[in-house]
This record gives sequence, structure tokens and C-alpha cells, in this order.
Amino acid sequence: MLSQNVIEAIGNTPLVRLRPGADRDVRVYAKLEMNNLFAMKDRVARQIITEARATGALAEGAPIVESSSGTMALGVALVGTALGHPVHIVTDPRIDRTTLAKLEALGCEVHVVSAMDAHGWQGARLTRLREIMDANPGAFWPRQYENPQNPAAYRHLAHELLADLGTVDVLVGAVGSGGSLCGTSRVLRESLPELYVVGVDCVGSVLFGQPDRPQRLQSGLGNSLHPKNLDHALIDEVHWLNDREAFGATRELARTEKLFAGNTSGSVYRVLEAMAARAAPGTTVVGIFPDRGDRYADTVHSDAHWAEKELRRLPVASVPRQVLDGTEVHSWSFRRNRADAPRPAFVFVESNTTGTGMLALRIAAEAGYEPVLVTGDSTRYKGLAETGATVVDGDTDDPDALVRAVTKAFEPGCIAGVSTTSEFYLAAAAGLATAVGLPAEGAEAIAGCRDKGRLRETLERAGIGQPRFEVVQDGPSAAAAAERLGTPCVVKPVDDSGSTRVRRCDSAQQAAELAAEITARTTNGRGQPMAGRALVEQYLDAPEYSVEMFGIDGVHHLIGITEKTVTGAPHFVESRHLVPADLPAEAAREMTGTVSAALRATGLGRGPSHTEVKRTATGSAVVEINPRLAGGLIPELYRLATGVDLLAAQVAHAAGTTPLLPDGCTRHAGIQFILPDEPGVLEGVTGLEEARAVPGVERVTVTAAAGTRVAPPTDAYGRIGYVVAVGESRKTVVEALDRAMALVRVDLSDRWAGAAPSGSPGGPVATEPTVGVGERPEGPLPVGGEPQGGSFGR
Repeated sequence: MLSQNVIEAIGNTPLVRLRPGADRDVRVYAKLEMNNLFAMKDRVARQIITEARATGALAEGAPIVESSSGTMALGVALVGTALGHPVHIVTDPRIDRTTLAKLEALGCEVHVVSAMDAHGWQGARLTRLREIMDANPGAFWPRQYENPQNPAAYRHLAHELLADLGTVDVLVGAVGSGGSLCGTSRVLRESLPELYVVGVDCVGSVLFGQPDRPQRLQSGLGNSLHPKNLDHALIDEVHWLNDREAFGATRELARTEKLFAGNTSGSVYRVLEAMAARAAPGTTVVGIFPDRGDRYADTVHSDAHWAEKELRRLPVASVPRQVLDGTEVHSWSFRRNRADAPRPAFVFVESNTTGTGMLALRIAAEAGYEPVLVTGDSTRYKGLAETGATVVDGDTDDPDALVRAVTKAFEPGCIAGVSTTSEFYLAAAAGLATAVGLPAEGAEAIAGCRDKGRLRETLERAGIGQPRFEVVQDGPSAAAAAERLGTPCVVKPVDDSGSTRVRRCDSAQQAAELAAEITARTTNGRGQPMAGRALVEQYLDAPEYSVEMFGIDGVHHLIGITEKTVTGAPHFVESRHLVPADLPAEAAREMTGTVSAALRATGLGRGPSHTEVKRTATGSAVVEINPRLAGGLIPELYRLATGVDLLAAQVAHAAGTTPLLPDGCTRHAGIQFILPDEPGVLEGVTGLEEARAVPGVERVTVTAAAGTRVAPPTDAYGRIGYVVAVGESRKTVVEALDRAMALVRVDLSDRWAGAAPSGSPGGPVATEPTVGVGERPEGPLPVGGEPQGGSFGR
């Protein structure tokens, strides 16, 4: 194309089809604005400067002063000097040497500020710019961030797209001043009202509500100020990428598409891939590629720069995570801005069968997510319909089938979080999260805790205090182990939940009989295969506690230490929990340190954990580590004692936001479980109203229905209710629990000796106890609710 001068040569840039989406008949194009003489902002400089000359705002030969560290500086230098104006460019130390050399070669005077001010580099540059303007009366400042001629310059770009393609369904562009994306989309929507506009920003930019991080390395997009030319109403969706993700995408663009570009083009390319994956066949997607790569040879395209800036330490996402407004992001994420846009999905893989699992769905909905339950049998969940959750049918015991069910139901990247409130599905949830591109706890770390035998071996290698143990596969080997370890000993399954089939054995024969019973079982209460192994371990006759922790980026934060009371041997049923535990400060520090070391040894680093500990004469001994919130209403006790909801923290963390965690207890709280002291048929529980009237009592709840066979419990399923109390001291809580329990009477009829209650070994199969969370009902449960459990193995 023949041009009479360099200014006339600006525009009419190539439009090139890219590879993403081609296999699905999605047409993805790159508008190569990098092919302007210097870059995309050549268009803006031409529009602003020629308009200013036409209106008289810029006199013949008057100086031009602009603040820029990149393509706008080059555009102003090109047009300004070509028209005979002295050009002053104010920039900062982030300017690359190639751009600096080009500016100086064009005859500009370049002013480099030395330090940031309260508004970052942008603020410091604007201060210096005003000083230059004051020293040069009649100087013209293009004001790219607020001059309406900036977006107006892109009318030509929009017309070029329409001339080449006829239609555009999705437009993707980087956002710095807001001019290119807003100007192009505003014109396109005049003829294409359904155009979907996607903005690309960087982590650490304030443009779309993120906190300012002036040390971000990306240039050409993002901002520490809010430009007037950015019209949020025009943008339907915004993506953020961190420096590693943007630079990596830029390198991939060169390798796969043979386009040597800067990080703005690379970021747009990465988002184009995501939009192509979501788009229906026949969709036309266009990305604006602003800059060439020559300015970034020493940064984006330099291994030495990557090493110097430790870029590989930053997280990297394979797909974006959809987030809610106000969510602080650290890696590739996106937010939909339309009021009618679908909410990001929060997926739960199965649930526990008490009200706590349904509560988790409601909490996710209250946070702004679409709650989703993936299940193989929705009929097992009472109250599911009332949550309003979306139910996805899938085989949750088959990892591949689980992924297929979820990815069929939701677009890539539209899942904000994956979690579960069932101990049996922790590994499945972690595997699904990884499959859809979300950070997750390692499935191997989870499996290593769920298998108590493997956990023992891990802790032994790490030198963590614990009972002596042996893993056995049949009764005779259990008897031999009991002889070596000494009796009494404890025998338990290596892979069940709660206190199911956990007993103290006072002889080798008892150990053999229980181990034979355990190893003969082939499936658990959810029909999942069992390991067929038992753990025989030293019986520790010592006070018991549980340490509640929450891992964030590999750092475990202490929630608190829970004091526990259990029933007498041979069974270990927790009868009382008190928060916080009454421990000397030094003992609490030692216990916390032991648990932290144990968690590190297992490889756990994300989310809640519940570790059971015995306090022996020689120090803390770890009994079990559970990679989940505690059961037995312990999270509810912490909510009462701290004001912080741990289930909400679990949801927030799984969705990629910073969870609110408690900073110590401001009150004390406790729970006493109601336990039948003899076998019989439950007629009812009386004295409930009197117990509720006791000062400090928060709640009295019965969880077993009248007519249920009950007996002194052998595990958590045998508990038939509870009393919760809160107070200003441990003493007041204990007194309230004792007074309330003295008023509660369990009425039985048709007493029968030796029979097993529903849910106990030998009775009907029960569902699992509460394992993920503590229940938080609005008021007392009616008779007939499920028992609350936890992990009670010794």
C-alpha cells in the first residue's frame, strides 16, 4: 500500500488466523497492531496530535509532553517529531533499552524519574510531567488516559475488522489506558450489539478492583491509577494474569504462532485460548495484539531475567478460575461483569449425610457461588432440594467419570472451587480440582493420612512422637503384634472413618478377634473397597486433645487446641469437647510444634486439618491426622468462641480467596453428648426445655428418633444428642454443661441385653458421621436427626 508519509502509513494492520479453536470451527484471529511502524499507540498519537493541531490546542512547533514507558511514547515520538514538534517523554526505570534507544534516535528528550511516589511509578511520572509543562508555556499534553481522542482513534481499527471479517462475536484486548478496547468495542457495538468484550489486565493492577502492586513486571497493560478512558460498562469479562503467566504465554505465542511479541500480546493470546475453548462452533473471536517483542528481548524472552526475578516461584494456572467481585487474585483468574452472567460454580463431591453438608451448600450460595453437588445418589441427602443446589449425577468413585460429569456440566474455567464435607471423598475432590485446573491438596498426601498404617510409617521416618505400632492383615498376626507391643493395646481399621471398630484389647486373643472382623470387611458404609488391614498400636493412657490447623500456601495456622473427654474402655467415644483447651502455654507450644512437624512430614499444606494427640509424660504423641475440618461439632464450638465460621473459611480457601481465620478465642465453648447408659428402645428425652434454660446453654438437641434401639455407644453413631454451652471461662462452661445434663433424662422401654443399636457394629449399616464440619442449625433439631460424629480412633 502506497503512503505519502509515515503518518499516513499508520493503520491497516494485518489480521491473522491463529490455531486455537480450529478443530471445533471456532475462528480466532489476531489483529497485529504490532505491525504499525512502532506499535498500536501510533494510532492514538496520530488522532490526538492531529486533532489538537486542527483545534488550535497544539500550536505549530509547540512542545509535546507525555508520560509513558512504552508504545504511547513511541507513537508520540513518531507523530510529534514528524510534524516538527519538540517531544518530551517522561518515563521510569522500567523502560527497556530498545524503547529508550528508539526515542533518542527519533530526537526526543527522555526524562526518567528515579523513585515511585504514593501512587507508584505512574504518580511519580505525572509529577515530573507537570514540572516540565510549567517550564514550557504552551506545551501540549496528550493525556492518553483521559483524552477522548484516545478511544476515538480506534474507530478505524473497528472498521478494518468489519471490512475483513464482516462480523465479530468476541473481542479480546489488553487494558492500560482503556482506549483501544473501549474505543474499538464501542464502534463495533454500533453494528454488532451482541458483541462480547473481554478485557485483559495484570495481577497487581487497580483497573478492575485489585490492590496495587507497583513492583509488577508487566508493561503495556495494567495501571496504578484509574484512567477516565476506561469504560467498565463496555467490558463483559476481565482476566488477570500474573507476571509468570503473561511472560510464559508470550513465549508460547512465539513458539506456536511464530509471532515475536510483547507481554500484552502474550496475555491476550492466553485469554484467546480460553475463549476459544468456551466458544460454540462458528464463533469469531478477535484479539488485539499491541506490541512487538524487540522491546522485551532482555525481559520476557530472557532466561536470565526470569531467574533474576524468580518468576518460576509464582503460581501458574492452566485454566482461569472464575472469581467473584472483590476477590484478590494471584494467578490467572476472570470475572464476569454482566448482571445476568452465570455465577461461578462451587462443586462439592458428595457430602456427609447430616445437615452440615447441606449447610456447606448454603454457605457457598451465600458467598455468591452456584452451589453444586456431584453425587451418585442424591436421595441419601435429606434437605438437598431446599438448598437450591445444582445436582450433577456422576460416579464419584471413578475419577475419570467424575471429571467427565463435571466438565460436561460446566465450561472450562467456570468452576471457582472444589471441596467436600465427606472424609470418604477428600481424594476424589482433590483429583477433580486438579483436573479442572484449580490448586488442590495432593491426593497422595491425603491418601497417606487416610491410611493410618501409612501415616504411622511416615511419622516414624520423621521422628514424630506416636504410639508404637504394627500393621497386620489377619487375626494371628494381630495376636503376635499384641504380644510384642504389650497389652492392653488398640486395634483399628487402617482406612475407616470415626471410631468405627476401634477398641482397646486387653489380650492377644481380643486383638486377634477384632483384627479378623476388621480385615474381613470388604467395603465401607459408602460401598467403597476397604484395605483389609488393621492397625495394632500401643495403648496410651493419657489426656487427649485435638489440634485444629489451617494450611495456606504450605504454612499451617493454628486455629486452636480442643480438650476432649472419652468414655471408658474398651470403646473410645468422645463425650465432651471444650474450647480452648486448658493447657500450660509451654505444653500448648510443644503440642502445636509436634503437629506442625507431623503435617509437614505428610506433605499436607492446604486447607483445614484435625490432628488428634495424646499428651504423655514424654511429650505429645500423634494419634491421627485428618486432612479436613473436625467433626463432632468442634467447628461450631470455635464459631461460638471466636466468631469465625470455619466452614465459610473452607469454602473461601477452596475458591481461591483469603479465608478469615480466628486469632485466638474471646470466649469458651463446650459440647456434652447425650449417651444412653443401657440398651433399650428410645421413648423420648425429657428435661430439654429445663436444660435450655440453664444460663450459658446455647443449644440442646436430640438426634435420635423415638422408637430407635439404643445402647451405650461403641462409636460416634451411638450418641443420641448433645448440649452446647458458651461462657466467659472454662469453669462457667463446664458448670453449664453439668447442670444441663443433670436435667436431661433418657427414657427407654423394652430393655434388652446385648443387642446392638442402629448404626453400631452388628446393627444396621449407618452412614458416616459428620467429618467435614460441625453442624450449625438455626435451632434444636427435631427428634430423628442423624448423630454427629468425628474421628475418634485411638
